[in-house]
Amino acid sequence: MTAVLSGEADIGFMGSEASIYVYSQNPDDYIVNFAQLTQRAGNFLVAREPMENFQWSDLKGKEVLGGRKGGMPQMVFEYILKKNNLDPAADMTIDQSIDFGATAAAFSGGSGDFTVEFEPGATTLETEGAGYVVASLGVDSGYVPYTAYSAKQSFLKEHPDLAQGFTNALQKGMDYVQNHTPEEIAKVIAPQFKETDLEVITTIVTRYYEQDTWKEDLIFEESSFTLLQDILEEAGELQERVPYEDLVTTEYAKKAVE
Repeated sequence: MTAVLSGEADIGFMGSEASIYVYSQNPDDYIVNFAQLTQRAGNFLVAREPMENFQWSDLKGKEVLGGRKGGMPQMVFEYILKKNNLDPAADMTIDQSIDFGATAAAFSGGSGDFTVEFEPGATTLETEGAGYVVASLGVDSGYVPYTAYSAKQSFLKEHPDLAQGFTNALQKGMDYVQNHTPEEIAKVIAPQFKETDLEVITTIVTRYYEQDTWKEDLIFEESSFTLLQDILEEAGELQERVPYEDLVTTEYAKKAVE
């Protein structure tokens, strides 16, 4: 977001909550989301032992390695806890002091009873026998607009053809995902993850595939935007709701699927 606001980047790829924070500060040239990519949170709850019948109430009295305050991973986690009648502050201990990229290592080193992990952290812990995925935050939180492409109002106004071409290219990628198996997708993306074994990549893609992580199209629906604001409000990070019509345009995404 900093790069987009400063003009260092024309298009940003990030959590859509960033555009809401910017809009709430009333800038003259705010950020508009024009292509939503993922529709579920991509992180998982990892336990020390397999728990076939895991319930969120199992976290009572436990220590969980969480994310930073105000960050989407932590807010989605807290939203799920509250949905399950749990108080994140009183019913458990959530350690938010560990750097985002270091929680898996801390967990395998003995910290916490549970950890909230993105991939490849979750699968790596399972492969090492150091942890077991017991719940998906993406499934339990619902269809959240977790990541989207966005740009300044002025950029979209001045470069509509570029924005449309970019969105068309993204849609080709979405079509590929919908029409190919996780195994096929894993082979295509493997060169981008040279440090990760193909089998592990396949496991990760399958997990995301089966929980419907990627949208079929890039259209950012109003219902998703409302849920996003619900989550921000629950977390105490949103003082006033912002209008969907200002922060989202579906013009390019709709044309991309025509």
